[in-house]
Amino acid sequence: MASNQPNSTLYINNLNDKVHKDELRLQLLALFTTYGKVIDVVASKGPKKKGQAFLVFNDLAGATTAMRACEGMLFYDKPMHIDYAKTKSYATSRKDDPNFVPPNAANASSLIRNGALEKDKKRQREADDDIGRQTKREKAESDDEMEIDDDEDDDDNDSRLNSVIPALVDYPTPRLFCTNLPLEVTDSVLSVLFQQYQGYQSTHVSMSPTPNAVGSPVKMAQVIFESAELATVAKEALDGYTLKKDWKMSVQYV
Repeated sequence: MASNQPNSTLYINNLNDKVHKDELRLQLLALFTTYGKVIDVVASKGPKKKGQAFLVFNDLAGATTAMRACEGMLFYDKPMHIDYAKTKSYATSRKDDPNFVPPNAANASSLIRNGALEKDKKRQREADDDIGRQTKREKAESDDEMEIDDDEDDDDNDSRLNSVIPALVDYPTPRLFCTNLPLEVTDSVLSVLFQQYQGYQSTHVSMSPTPNAVGSPVKMAQVIFESAELATVAKEALDGYTLKKDWKMSVQYV
């Protein structure tokens, strides 16, 4: 049960600290955007911040729904502990008040007394870094708050082997075919969405041999479940799911 005052920022701990920070942020974003619009994800790897992250939702309703749904959920083999953050994030403060100015010299004496000055400076630097990365992605026409690892050598072979579009069928099967996936999507990203559903077994993402309707290169994927019935539950929930702005995933049977 939440112990802090409800607000749109969630504090998550007990995360697997062996996961790379960039991958952790990406996976958290993929999971929690199913419950509402996420405007910021802050995950640090400092000695005192391992296994912790902050997720900033656009509104309280999204944050509350996510907290209730994901509290105790296994994430990289560890149950997440989720609570409302003790204070509003800088991202939320900026959204609520465009003139918001983070703590500075005007109130430095009080911050020094309680030992929080350095913490606020470090957190602000991390927030500014995230905002800078987001701005660069927006200029590249990517609206998501995701950092992408370019190192995908581990699934290059699978991509070449699975680049043929399978035949679609109009009846339930244990195998689902996902199309119109952004280039950022990998096996691990897509698995976060589908592993929420009972019977999930594996995900295989590869480049699509054909572009989408507007001519952009895309990826495709096959997702395997234990049975057709269990696959149908996931299909009905995720067909048309928005992976990022203007990118809706299509899910069909093969």
